[in-house]
Amino acid sequence: MHSRHVLLCRWLAVLLLWGLVAGGLKAQSPEPPAKPKADAEAAQDAARAAKWLKEAFKGEPTPEAAEMLIAIAKGSQMGPGDGWFHPGQSRYGWKWLAEKHGLKSGDAIPRDKFLGPERLFTRLDRNKDGLLRADDFDWSERTPYAMQTGVVSYWFRCVNKASDGRLTREEWTKFFDDAARGKDHVTVDNLRDALMAGPPGKAVPFQEPTPEMLVRGLFRGEIGSMNEGPKLDDPAPDFTLKTRDGKQTYRLGELVGKKPIVLVFGNVTCGPFRSIYPRVDDLALRYKDDALFLAVYVREAHPTDGWRMGSNDQDGVTFAQPRDYAGRAALAERCYAKLKMNMPLLVDEMDDRVGHGYSGMPARLYVIDREGKVAYKSGRGPFGFKPDEMEQTLAMLLMLDHSKGTAPAKAAEGTGK
Repeated sequence: MHSRHVLLCRWLAVLLLWGLVAGGLKAQSPEPPAKPKADAEAAQDAARAAKWLKEAFKGEPTPEAAEMLIAIAKGSQMGPGDGWFHPGQSRYGWKWLAEKHGLKSGDAIPRDKFLGPERLFTRLDRNKDGLLRADDFDWSERTPYAMQTGVVSYWFRCVNKASDGRLTREEWTKFFDDAARGKDHVTVDNLRDALMAGPPGKAVPFQEPTPEMLVRGLFRGEIGSMNEGPKLDDPAPDFTLKTRDGKQTYRLGELVGKKPIVLVFGNVTCGPFRSIYPRVDDLALRYKDDALFLAVYVREAHPTDGWRMGSNDQDGVTFAQPRDYAGRAALAERCYAKLKMNMPLLVDEMDDRVGHGYSGMPARLYVIDREGKVAYKSGRGPFGFKPDEMEQTLAMLLMLDHSKGTAPAKAAEGTGK
């Protein structure tokens, strides 16, 4: 995002935060107004702030930081589609694939007509019906696939007692034993009762963040960066970072050209990142000969001294925001071990230069092509952190390499500086 937009949004955020604080002080005055009256006045002030923010960018695209400030002023609880939570962006989608195969957008691509390896067709065929259609590439929230995935994800969490995104044989067996209640089989009633009991552990109510908390999180980069990161087809910003153990140094510019690169941004206090990451790790193993996966550890999303989450307390993930690089590297080491990561984990500097450069907080995915340009940019985490969507772009990029006869090269393992 243009620097003047960042500065303006920061200034607007100061005004909004001051208004919220001033309103809170007025509500705590020796003769406070009646609560309904105070609530009504606060709602009116917030509505005026949101309207003013909209007017500040009238006639030009609204920066994402301003969108988030408007959402906060309107009382958003940071749900899907609020503020800056937009869909992911890809250079390659159904329209591109259909044109590549000389089809009209309403047609389908059968397996024997696909212009790439069968293994890539299998990955693109999301509903496994043997045909590639437009709905295989629709990642909106209300599609049948998305809703089915939501149900399956809920069931998965019910069985995954460790809440780590990896369902083990022991967990599956214990779930069966608990549901069967001493029998050698499970009935529909048993299964329903076991699943309706909910995910493991005590129920943790959603903690509604206050507007003040969200504005502070916005300034700190905990709920996301005010910067927007590179756009599709922009050159990927270069960076040089050390691994979590400090033993190796990676410079992105030295790796470009060898293979497509997947950048994975995240941190240990982001619950959705912890639960979804294993799916990214599976992709890193699946495409280890075709692409280089690099994880970048960014600032904490839910530290104990910020927007603290009860679900983190339940999982034993209770860490304050690190004050120095050594502290951040130590948390990165914990994250690496906890998530059993199979890709290099780099640690961002304390000024968050890479996190801001890619707008990677709290979690995000990128695919960088062989020319060093952005081929895919996920939506902001947590809602936009979709490994399957990222995989589709990677598969189509590899299909294109296959059609050009470009063989994957062995990627460097770091500069070793």
